[in-house]
Amino acid sequence: MVKLNLLLLFVAVICALAAVSSSHRARKLFIGLENEQKRMRDLDIEWSQLQLEQSTWANHARVEKIARDKLAMRPPAAGRVVSVDMQ
Repeated sequence: MVKLNLLLLFVAVICALAAVSSSHRARKLFIGLENEQKRMRDLDIEWSQLQLEQSTWANHARVEKIARDKLAMRPPAAGRVVSVDMQ
């Protein structure tokens, strides 16, 4: 009877340790999940900012102004424009 009680006590202690370990691991995984979700939100914000920046830099009026002012480019005369049809 004493051996059975000791065996049951040993099994109960092992089960309790396994439950504590499992709970701790679940908490760690949840914290990791929250960290990754925050990182995802931060990357989404950065992506939005980069898209806005790209649209600003690629603005047609801005590109035309730089071409005119810094590169001294001018539109070609009407008679010098050639249209090529691609078939």
